[in-house]
Amino acid sequence: MTVRTRIAPSPTGDPHVGTAYVALFNYCFAKVNGGQFVLRIEDTDQARSTRESEDAILAALRWVGLEWDEGPDVGGPHGPYRQSERSALYREHAQILIDRGHAFRCFCTAERLAEVRKAQIAAKATPRYDGRCLGLDPDEVARRVAAGETHVVRMKIPSEGTCVVRDRLRDPIHIDYAQVDMQVLVKSDGLPTYHLANVVDDHHMGITHVMRGEEWISSAPKHLLLYGYFGWDAPELCHLPLLRNPDKSKLSKRKNPTSILYYQRMGFLPEALLNYLGRMAWSMPDESEKFDLTQMLEHFDLDRISLGGPVFDVDKLTWLNGRYIREDLDDDAFVDRVVQWQLNREALAALIPLVRPRISKWSDLVDVAGFFLQGMPTITPDDLAHKRLEPAEVQRVLVWTQWQLEALPAWQAEGVEAALRGAAGLLEMKLRDSLAPLFVAISGQKSSTPLFDTIAILGRDLSLARLRHAVEVLGGVSKKQLGRYKKAYDQARRAQAAEAQS
Repeated sequence: MTVRTRIAPSPTGDPHVGTAYVALFNYCFAKVNGGQFVLRIEDTDQARSTRESEDAILAALRWVGLEWDEGPDVGGPHGPYRQSERSALYREHAQILIDRGHAFRCFCTAERLAEVRKAQIAAKATPRYDGRCLGLDPDEVARRVAAGETHVVRMKIPSEGTCVVRDRLRDPIHIDYAQVDMQVLVKSDGLPTYHLANVVDDHHMGITHVMRGEEWISSAPKHLLLYGYFGWDAPELCHLPLLRNPDKSKLSKRKNPTSILYYQRMGFLPEALLNYLGRMAWSMPDESEKFDLTQMLEHFDLDRISLGGPVFDVDKLTWLNGRYIREDLDDDAFVDRVVQWQLNREALAALIPLVRPRISKWSDLVDVAGFFLQGMPTITPDDLAHKRLEPAEVQRVLVWTQWQLEALPAWQAEGVEAALRGAAGLLEMKLRDSLAPLFVAISGQKSSTPLFDTIAILGRDLSLARLRHAVEVLGGVSKKQLGRYKKAYDQARRAQAAEAQS
């Protein structure tokens, strides 16, 4: 048997360090066993998937030093490698499940499902589909489908019994089928959900080992059932421990920068980041903390994976990165890396239209554009003080603007401007009032280069990180306060949408 592993990122946002972490272990396992490592794009969420995000994911994984044997950009015998290009295959297999009695068409509305869920939660029952459409007469189903009635396809789940999930790293895990929902396999738009597409693709691409985060353990019974329904052998499962914040919560951008592009822009070396990710759940036989990919491959063994919750500590990563800079780079390499990082022609050319009107001599560049090379600007609550707004209102401006920017599908100056103007509208503020704290958060200065262009050049990851940093400078936002902000933000958006339609 030829070992085949895969990484299957969803192109719906920034390239996550967790993606690189899982990719690294899949890559190493395939390579030490003489196998292939496959990259597949799981873009079934067409509303949120973008080619920009896909390109960023591919570039980020290559930046840290990982290459794949098959994928959307390199081809291979099992393509296409984007799920959006495999729709016919999923429809065919959904019909197979229906014909075999393992799946059914469900016509329940979103409103009814919400009411069922609400009642189940009130009764302290496990929220799950109640099976209303499970026993519909076939003639009625055919009639409703022919009439074009909106529906989904759900999988059937045994009414009793237990699924035994066998994991390479764990003792057998027993999950009662009573806790497993009748998963939607095909959405009302005809596109598959992750669960159907994942199983069909892993089978047809010959994936022998599925190595993924432990958050997918609860979905394993659905996937194993589908393999059985199709009559296929399931791949060996291996669920890696989740990356965690220093407080042991699941790694999240609210508490830790999670985008690979953030670390690239901050000036971390890719080999240091990859080394650190390898240390998250694995160790060298001699326990050395600094090792490159070649050394990891020489000693890689799944049995050395630790299931303890690995803590992603930016301070520890920074320490390791410093070792690489001091120990591995001679003077020439040091210069080359700095030039590659930000002092290259392409990066500087983007700044020219912004800084040329503001300088009279080259030394002015430091004051005018030095913040482009910074990590987090050094700012205080006094720097963010606003002549018209209280600190809590300034925080709200920062948080709401962050949400507006996070929703941008493409990161360009025009989109940034629209997002910031939109935030001012939602906040019911004059634009100059809402922009004032943004100048400080982004540049560390009361005024700087044109804000919309500046944010576009800084990039999504660093810009959002600086906004979050400014919120923390003002004391941070509790989970409860964040919930209040979100509720008010959503209400403002609904009111704005209603006004636009009237």
